[in-house]
Amino acid sequence: MEYISIIITALVSLGLGFGIATFILKQQSQNKASGIVAEARLEAEVIKKDKIVEAKEEILQLKSNHESWANEKAKEIQKVENRIAQKESALNQRFEELKKKQKELQQQTDQFTEHTLRLDKREKDLEKAHRQQVEQLEVISNLSAAEAKEQLIEAIKSEAKSDAMAYVDEILEEAKANATLEAKKIVIETIQRTATENAIENAVSVFHIENDEIKGRIIGREGRNIRALEAATGIEIIVDDTPEAIILSGFDPVRREIARLSLHKLVTDGRIHPARIEEVVAKTKKQIEQEIIDIGKRTTIDLGIHNMHQELIRMVGRMKYRSSYGQNLLQHSREVANLCATMAAELGLNTKLAKRAGLLHDIGKVPDNEPELPHALLGMKLAEKYKEKPEVCNAIGSHHDEVEMTTLLAPIVQVCDAISGARPGARREVAESYINRLKELENHALDFPGVVKTYAIQAGRELRVIVGAEQVTDEQANQISYELSKKIQEEMTYPGQIKITVIRETRAIAYAK
Repeated sequence: MEYISIIITALVSLGLGFGIATFILKQQSQNKASGIVAEARLEAEVIKKDKIVEAKEEILQLKSNHESWANEKAKEIQKVENRIAQKESALNQRFEELKKKQKELQQQTDQFTEHTLRLDKREKDLEKAHRQQVEQLEVISNLSAAEAKEQLIEAIKSEAKSDAMAYVDEILEEAKANATLEAKKIVIETIQRTATENAIENAVSVFHIENDEIKGRIIGREGRNIRALEAATGIEIIVDDTPEAIILSGFDPVRREIARLSLHKLVTDGRIHPARIEEVVAKTKKQIEQEIIDIGKRTTIDLGIHNMHQELIRMVGRMKYRSSYGQNLLQHSREVANLCATMAAELGLNTKLAKRAGLLHDIGKVPDNEPELPHALLGMKLAEKYKEKPEVCNAIGSHHDEVEMTTLLAPIVQVCDAISGARPGARREVAESYINRLKELENHALDFPGVVKTYAIQAGRELRVIVGAEQVTDEQANQISYELSKKIQEEMTYPGQIKITVIRETRAIAYAK
């Protein structure tokens, strides 16, 4: 190319014509184009060969994959065929066994048929022999079969009369023994019919104070003291115009007693503020728990009852703070226990068991958690749980006829309960339904997360819910109040309206030493 350029330059310099130069340049371009085309063809051939090689390799790869897939499918088919062959072999074997059993069954059937035929033949032979013996006996005794039968009947009648007289004597002796038990039942039922109905329940306690100035200290600035006291005890505290008296209202007598004792300590001490109130209430609760145990122990010792479970003793102590149908429950149970012992002694029964059953008959009214069970059934379950004797458990469970009475101890407890309580066993549902409604109110609130305490006050017209400040935010407290109101509105029946107050407090406590 360089030579051609030089030649062109030389020709131009020599003054040749422009046509020759143009011809030379055109020839040069044609040569260059031919070279490029040749190079492109060579490159296309190389690319074509590469693509053919790649296509062959891909075809070989696909063929290999297809062969692998076909081999796997063939193996799976072979496995299926093997399983089918095994099942077919098992079925054939089972079929052979069935044929064998069928054959054995046919043989047994044939043997049974043959045995039945032999039995029929033997029965006919026995009948024939029996007729022959009867004929021989008639010849020997000079009596016909009918006459012999009549004589045999007379002999059997005479023997039966003798045996019947012996049975009559035994029945009379047994009747005399049972008559005593029947007479005892009649006496018990007669006493039971003399019971009358009388039912009153208390839901308030009165706390007496020396002067009305103390009322202001109990209320506190902007009512903070009285709110703290109500929140700690769950009792509504009514401070009205009644002179020298504050009313404590609540359905739980233990709570009322805790509130009364706490108020007494606070008024005596003179320091009345929220922190002191909580401290005093906590101490009073512990004191009441210990007092409950002591009362239960003293009661069992006074009645001469031993080897009672500690939990049952604690429940007996809790009876002191429960009122039932106008009576203190502990006094009622002690009276029933003494009546049962007296009646059992008159009837010749076990007085210790009777006294034990009388004391525990209302134990189902004072459990820590109260499921939806009648108190008689709940008391029976508690007695069974703490290993009381079956006679005592049955007497507890049946004293309101909710289970069947199985011993004479049970009607004795029922009668003595009726005598002491002045009621025939039928329950008044007005007060019970009121208490159950208040408990149901509190339980509805306890279902929400973060709720610490719930108190139904104002005779069920207000529900106060205390939530944990760490677990519930202000927005969540509002949500709990709204959702709880909807839940109560949908699931409960009540007069008027119920105010729901959700309380969330944050407290910071430090000690200066």
